[in-house]
Amino acid sequence: MKVCRSIALAFIFLITSAFGANAPHYLVTNDDLTGNFIQNTMTVYTIGANGQLTLSTQVDVGVTGATGGYFASNRVIALNSGSNQCIFASDAATGEVAGVNVNTLTLAGHAKGSSDDTGLSNGVGLALNGQYLYASYSDSSNIGTFQVQSNCGLSFVGDITTTGLQGGIVDGMAVHGNILIATYGDGSIESFNLSSGVPVSNGDKQNSTGSKGGSSYPSGIDITQDGHFAIFGDTSTATLIEVSDISSGKLTPTIAYRALASINSSNIMLSPDESMLYISNTQGDAVSAAFFDKTTGKLTRGCKSNLLKGYSTNWSYLAGLALAGTSGNGGGVYAAEFGSPSGIAEVQVTSANGVCSMSEASTSPVADPNSFGLLSIATFPPRAF
Repeated sequence: MKVCRSIALAFIFLITSAFGANAPHYLVTNDDLTGNFIQNTMTVYTIGANGQLTLSTQVDVGVTGATGGYFASNRVIALNSGSNQCIFASDAATGEVAGVNVNTLTLAGHAKGSSDDTGLSNGVGLALNGQYLYASYSDSSNIGTFQVQSNCGLSFVGDITTTGLQGGIVDGMAVHGNILIATYGDGSIESFNLSSGVPVSNGDKQNSTGSKGGSSYPSGIDITQDGHFAIFGDTSTATLIEVSDISSGKLTPTIAYRALASINSSNIMLSPDESMLYISNTQGDAVSAAFFDKTTGKLTRGCKSNLLKGYSTNWSYLAGLALAGTSGNGGGVYAAEFGSPSGIAEVQVTSANGVCSMSEASTSPVADPNSFGLLSIATFPPRAF
């Protein structure tokens, strides 16, 4: 096992060299505002050269989000594809997906799926591969397909309906090239082929290895850059991570790993160089990390942050993760804090020679005054895979 050490380090991000002095560098939220069809918003923060967040603006993105629901359901997602630089956010009540132009920070438009494509029960999750955006609707367990158009537009293509082996509805979702992987919140997982755009099941629906004890359920998903491994963060009484070899184009039985002692691992994210897996200990009080071997798919013990400020007094849960940079170990990680109002934790990270350290920055947390149940955040530019 690798060990970690907790030391105070400066929150340093190589932002200028990574993105260029004039490139936009933002963290964005889906504020999930609810109540009587009120306007939902996206809050935009600029990321400074030291990684510090500064509130920039808010963009109206539609009508009514969903406070609470599935933590692994990404409700805001970034696209950086040539001249198409966009942020997409979902509105749970109407099921609409809004596209925002990054260069102007203005709403480009909305797209709607079928009449039952809504997500007031547990939200509307998003994933994309550049050509298509996929939306998971928790009210119907539909997965909707939208073709990505110029200027951050979307065109609805069609729906499929899918459920887990125990009747669960789509929880987490991730896309890599022509494969989509879904978790169902009931212990089961499944992959889909995207070669024709609309998902077609690969016939590999199965219960994960970690779920067979009855207290862990795969939730969050990430996929390696080469598409060799799918990684699952489990909703669990422990911190359980599962890995499946998908090099054949289908899921194989997962291998379960126990990470540093904490509670829950519903949200996960690989670092840009794939050396580290960041874990949001959703019902705990910290962000942790495991070392990842992208060649073998094996995980080894890494490190854990200190107790994050405001736990139980200002916020109740940690949720979605976002990276400060797009190279190396990511230069730091942000975590959404589900509270009323909510906030965003800034966690500094260093790693070298099998040793890592994580600690909360002095400027953390940064308030999101427009959200009373923040679950999903994203950064632009996004990670390259």
